[in-house]
Amino acid sequence: MTEFTKKRIVVAMSGGVDSSVTAALLKEEGHEVIGISMQVWDYAKFTASEGEKFDTCCSLDDIHDARRVAEQIDIPFYVVNFEEEFQRLVIDDFVDEYFRGRTPNPCVRCNQRVKFELLLLKARELGADFLATGHYARTERGDDGQFHLLRGRDPGKDQSYFLFTLTQDQLARVLFPLGGMTKPEVRQLAARFGLRVAEKGESQEICFVPDNDYVRFLEEERGAGLMPGEIVDRAGNVLGRHDGTYRYTVGQRRGLGIAHPHPLYVVGVDAERRQVIVGPKEDLLASGLMATNLTWVIPPVKETIEAACKIRYRHHPVPCTVTVLPGNRAEVRFGEPEKSVTPGQAVVFYAGDEVLGGGWIDTAVNGE
Repeated sequence: MTEFTKKRIVVAMSGGVDSSVTAALLKEEGHEVIGISMQVWDYAKFTASEGEKFDTCCSLDDIHDARRVAEQIDIPFYVVNFEEEFQRLVIDDFVDEYFRGRTPNPCVRCNQRVKFELLLLKARELGADFLATGHYARTERGDDGQFHLLRGRDPGKDQSYFLFTLTQDQLARVLFPLGGMTKPEVRQLAARFGLRVAEKGESQEICFVPDNDYVRFLEEERGAGLMPGEIVDRAGNVLGRHDGTYRYTVGQRRGLGIAHPHPLYVVGVDAERRQVIVGPKEDLLASGLMATNLTWVIPPVKETIEAACKIRYRHHPVPCTVTVLPGNRAEVRFGEPEKSVTPGQAVVFYAGDEVLGGGWIDTAVNGE
């Protein structure tokens, strides 16, 4: 029998059921657990209807829930204010990307730049051995000493897509206690522990856009009436006008305001020319993509690898060939054409359940 070694573990507590169960589990196992919540956004900036509630994370209500859970399971609890860093590293990037004609993924950026950099550093300052989170993902250490990042066992909750930027040093210091569980099992544990958040709903929207109105948020950040221009087809024919390229994303059909005999979709956004490019549904198909700013959990030993990839979180992994290029880039070719390849989103590579790495979609590729 392996002898138990007590560890000091910081748990990132969002006030939801997952991170609360994570903290309770580690405390039950006998570890020294410290709860920390991140204050990343000032909700006073957002004006909602009186009494309106939003399913987000990191709000003041969520921090209060986290504090009460920490009191319930008798662990120290702290709040760290990362508002300035979050604005600079996540929100500014989010806004900049939309105004470049891209569709960003702020949850990946938050994990990369805030949770597993700044918060992990804070955990180390507290003398913690590990930072634990409620992510549905798994880690394993191979015979060669390398750490491997794996999908969570619950396919409907797997969050490995958001974690592809984790380095070997970070993987050595993070724990995902829920990675081998399903959501119903976690709910059952929350009930067994008697946690006040056992029946709390899921966080659905991006924390700093609680009403899911991205246009409102972007215009509050940068101002309304920016970047109006033309709606054109691939041949350059002008079909209409728009009030700002940031209002559109690849695959969008609604809100075009164009009278046309056939349904049209956004197939591209050219922020420099202030053009929204539309076309029929078949124009959304791409044979591949170019990715930039690649990171690898374990660097590949070959320039070309066979893998599966996801081009957005809810995308089912599809077979692909990845050719690594100079400048931290890659060309990805799909086994079959894929719909709505969206610049700004992450592309993540898998071998079975293992995350190999990923990058950021720069352009869709069409043709052979």
